[in-house]
Amino acid sequence: MALTPMQYKGFVWPHNPRTYTIRYERRVAVHKVPFGRYAMQDLGLGRRVMEGEGEFYGPGAYDTFKRLATVFYSGGPGTLVHPVWQSARAYFVALSLAQEPRADYVRYTFTFWEDCDQYRQGLTQKPANTVTVTLRPTARSGESGTYHTVVQGETLWGIAQAWGVTLASLLALNPQISNPNVVTAGQKVRVK
Repeated sequence: MALTPMQYKGFVWPHNPRTYTIRYERRVAVHKVPFGRYAMQDLGLGRRVMEGEGEFYGPGAYDTFKRLATVFYSGGPGTLVHPVWQSARAYFVALSLAQEPRADYVRYTFTFWEDCDQYRQGLTQKPANTVTVTLRPTARSGESGTYHTVVQGETLWGIAQAWGVTLASLLALNPQISNPNVVTAGQKVRVK
């Protein structure tokens, strides 16, 4: 069975890499609680890592590797078309020689990280989760603020990005938050 050649940013592999692996990551925070127990918080999917090893051989093998290195140096994400995996927008994050190159033979390794732009596209202000509250008279008089109600899976960083404020200013407005990595659904976070 003939497979489609691997491609990235206009570079087409003359022959597909010998081996390739894909690793999916999920970020989970672990928090110690009393009596030797712990709590875990799912912070969502992490990056997908695509790695492999291949060879260029025949006349001009080292020149082919240099063309691939030029693509590596170009920076920014591109579309990775792979013979087995689904196509993905990815960053070319590592390229290395696995042995001393010869003019007619080069063995190399590579790593791509999938670009997950959900954070740039997925964050929107949700008025339904927002309430304006005037603090009780026990607080400084006349002080009010805008609060965001945390939804399952949200992080302080994501809330700060959605409201256009820095994480540091969000923490300054919310001194009750002792660990910025832990927020729970239903918790009120002052955003203004």
